Parts: sequence; C-alpha cells; structure tokens
Amino acid sequence: MVQPAALRAARDFLIQHRDDYPTAHAGFTWPDLPVFNFATDWFDGLAEENPDGTALWVIDGEREEKLSFAELSARSVAVAHLLADLGLRRGDRLLLVLGNIAPLWEIMLGAIRLGAVIIPAAQQLAATDLADRIDRGGARLLVAQAADAERLAELRPEAGRILVGAEGPVDGWVDYGRAEEFRGANPHLPGASKSGDPLLLYFTSGTTAQPKLVQHTQISYPIGHLSTMYWIGLKPGDIHLNAASPGWAKHAWSSFFAPWLAGATIVVYNYARFDPNDLMRVLERTRATTLCAPPTVWRMLVQADLTTARHALRECVSAGEPLNPEVIEKVRQAWHLTIRDGYGQTETTAQIGNPPGQPLKPGSMGRPLPGYVIKLIDPATGQPAEREGELCLELTGTARSGCDSDPGPAPDRPLPLMTGYQHRAGEYDSELNDGAFAGGVYHTGDVVEIDDEGYLTFIGRADDVFKASGYRISPFELESVLIEHPAVAEAAVVPSPDPIRHAVPKAYVVLAAGHAPDADTARSILAYVRDHAAPYKRIRKLEFTDLPKTISGKIRRVELRTAEDGRDGRAEGEFYDSDFAF
Repeated sequence: MVQPAALRAARDFLIQHRDDYPTAHAGFTWPDLPVFNFATDWFDGLAEENPDGTALWVIDGEREEKLSFAELSARSVAVAHLLADLGLRRGDRLLLVLGNIAPLWEIMLGAIRLGAVIIPAAQQLAATDLADRIDRGGARLLVAQAADAERLAELRPEAGRILVGAEGPVDGWVDYGRAEEFRGANPHLPGASKSGDPLLLYFTSGTTAQPKLVQHTQISYPIGHLSTMYWIGLKPGDIHLNAASPGWAKHAWSSFFAPWLAGATIVVYNYARFDPNDLMRVLERTRATTLCAPPTVWRMLVQADLTTARHALRECVSAGEPLNPEVIEKVRQAWHLTIRDGYGQTETTAQIGNPPGQPLKPGSMGRPLPGYVIKLIDPATGQPAEREGELCLELTGTARSGCDSDPGPAPDRPLPLMTGYQHRAGEYDSELNDGAFAGGVYHTGDVVEIDDEGYLTFIGRADDVFKASGYRISPFELESVLIEHPAVAEAAVVPSPDPIRHAVPKAYVVLAAGHAPDADTARSILAYVRDHAAPYKRIRKLEFTDLPKTISGKIRRVELRTAEDGRDGRAEGEFYDSDFAF
C-alpha cells in the first residue's frame, strides 16, 4: 500500500517545520486528492509500514487492550464486511453510540473503509435525542453498547442494530461478535471514495430549537487535521493521550485523525468518574509523550499533587474554552511544561493555536495554523475590522478544497471547513448557510482581538451559545425543557462562572401563578431538567426573578450574563443543584 505522495509530503513538511511557525504557515498547501479514503489510502499504509507498532492502547482501570496497526486494520476489514452484510452501502448513515472502547475505533475505520457516513453520538444523550439523530440524520443502522440496550429498545433504524459487549443473544440486536465471521475477507470493497463524498455528520447545539447538522467530507477531517497534528506537535512514534468523550468532534480531532496522521499511538483513558491521580498513573504507565485535555480536566488535575507524576510528556495542549492562567502556571511549576492553547470548531479542524517552540503570550490562543487564512469582520457593520471583530475564514483564493462536487454554499473553501449546515441529512439549511458564509467568508461566531504580531485573544461569542465543561450548551434547548414544567412561566439560561467547569448553566425563572419561589419548587424544576436533558446540560443554579426585556419583548440575556460575571456569592432567591439530594 503506497500512501498518497501529496499527503505524505504535506504531513512531512509540517513535522519537519514543527518548531518553525513562519516557514510552516507560509509554505504549507493542502494536498489536492480527488479520490481519498482514510482507511484504505492512509491507515493501511501505516499497517504495512509499522505492522507491529501499537495503534491503539485502551486502559480501563487495571484492564488494558493493545491493538497493533496491522491488527486494527484487519479488524476494520471484518467490520466493514459485517456492515455491508447488514445492508449498509456507500453513502448510508450509521449512528455510533459507544464509549471509549476498542470497537469504537474498529467500527469507525470499518465504516470509513466501506464509504458509510458516521454520525457520532455521546452515550449521555437521552433516547429522544438519539431518535432525533436517527430521524434527521437519516441513520439506517445503530451501534450501541450492551449497557444501553434496554433504554434504546424503541430505536429501530431500517438496517437494524448492532450491540457491542453483550454476553449472549439480545432480541432485536445483532451481536458485534459476528464480525469475526469475516476475518480474512477482501480488504478492498467495491467503489471509491471521492474527496467530496460525505464522511461525518455532527449534531452541534445552536440557538434554534434543534441542534444543527454539520457535514464533513472524506478529506475535510481526515486530511484537514494536519493542522491539529501540527498544533499538538505530534510526530511519528509519539504516544498521545487525549482526555475526551466519544460523540463530540474533539474526540475525532485528537483521538483519531491527528495522531494517526502522524503515525502515533493513541492512548485511551477510559473512566466512569475522572480521578486526576488515575490520569497521572496512566501517563506514567504508558510513557505518553503528548497530552491534550479540555480546561475542565486541567482544572481538576492541578488539584492533585502534580509533582508525584513521573511522566514522559513533551507537549501539553488545551482547547475548548479559555484556560485560567493560574492553572497554566501550576502545571509549568510542577512539570516544567507550558500548556499551549488552541482553537477550532466542530465545523473545522484546529484553526488557531500555539504550536511548539513559539513565543507564548498570556491569554492568547495563538496564531492562524498552517492552511488557514483569517479575516476579522465587524459584527455590526459586516466590514473588515482591524483590532477586534468576529473571527472569519477567507473562502476564496486561499486553498483548493478538492470538493468541487460538494453541493455546499462555498465551493472554494479551506480544505478542513465543513460543506455546510443541514436541516436534515442531504437537505442543506439555506438560512443557516446564508448567514455562515455571508460576504465571502465563513463566520465562526466568535469575537477576537488581534495584536501587531498576529496573536489572537478570545473575547466571547457573538451569540448566546456557551460552553460548560467543554460542552456547547444552547440556552434555547434548556429553556425549552424548563418551560415544560408547570411552575415555569418564562425562563432564560446563561453561563454562570464556576471554578472547575469554567461555567455552568444557570436558569433565571419567572414562576407561573400559584407557585412559590421556595426550595420545594426549585427542587422540582431541577429534578425535571435532570430527567429530561443529558447530564452535561444539567441546570446547576436556579434563581427566581423577573427577566430584563427589550421593548419588543425579547429577553436581554446580556444583562443576565453581566450580572453573573459580577456576582460575588449566592443571590437572594438562588438555589444550587448541590443543595438537593436527587
């Protein structure tokens, strides 16, 4: 298997110049590959080049599983044939609801090999959320773990359901163990993956009632994560640990594409409840060289005695939301390593970052990464801004996408950029895309400030979506759940500062007539949200009060956010989720 020369050259150029940002950014171009499949054209090449090298290392307590590149390649071939045997064809969609277990990687590689479209989903999602993903995502097949079989019993997509980890037959489910029947099958399946063919569909929270669908192609993430690889500082032979949950784009970023583009080992630390001391033991045990973690993990990690860790780390990075300077300093003092910040979205790969060997500026998320050309736009006027404005990506004259057949709204875009938002699978959302691609640029929705040397500092969202513990939270989604409770007349959700999670969802509630603003009512409302929303969306604080509004009756969340940022202690009439035993 000969890997595409253009991709290999682009990868090697970035590795060669990993400490030379000016040369890497000025000299890098995206490889032009009209036909590409990550599994057959890249991963199988790794398996031939380094068959016995460890591709995946999963650690769960005292249990661990190691898979070589050759073994994982062979398993993914068997999985691809199992999927095909169940009726899945090139372009069909697969809903994947698995935790950090080895079959997740086997199935992703198998689906890519087949040319199927993967819809990753978090296990924390409620059955109703997953039903929506099957419906709007057009999923023909569902893959889940045995522990979730009962709660997902009503989900029955057209091509069936695969159950991973079952101890025996389960009615209505196909046992994942059947993949063994296809061991040794032909690794070359019919057809070829064109670069513009869809590969991934991510559901991401927005300001509307339903999550948006973000579509990526056979190259936008598989090749586009060269920028992520460069930001992390990965190189062949590295052992990379990424603390992220499956189902979210960041998992694909650093637990799948970026490490394997570099030819590195992926270490998976699987845990039910995060323990910083356990993570340090895993770092020691694996001799991991690179670590990527969201700010929530870093903030919990520094609560332990970092000096006890006998690690082999060379690089530490963080992404998802701004990281507190005091956390960075604590890690620097204990490990003599500086956590480097980075920025990207589900819609892209890593856009901005502090790559290895570059001067760091406190509070800055870095400079544009190779392959990205940015532009600041004044959100109020739509005109170019000099110092502060919405972070946007140039769409024309920057790089060929190789996606000329893509039906998205901007055919000449940076290679890692999504094709566009969809209302349903295969149906582009013209309203969302018209806004996202207005004025010949892609709008990230994030406001930043740039200095004379090109370093960018995050200011805030241009809309109301916020992050808590690294997860994107849509106020509208939570407000829709709150308003279902009989005691709630109106509600507004905003982020409230939190020392561990950076921010937590807080609800400002106007009560319906006949309900008292007391602890019993607060407990009832909080319990209702716990039962009807995923755990990461949980309301952590609740306050009974009137809501500030515009003349036209719209809630002014900006006033509520400002009040939260300036608050010192608990407000009168405010209740915490932790006040109650659920």
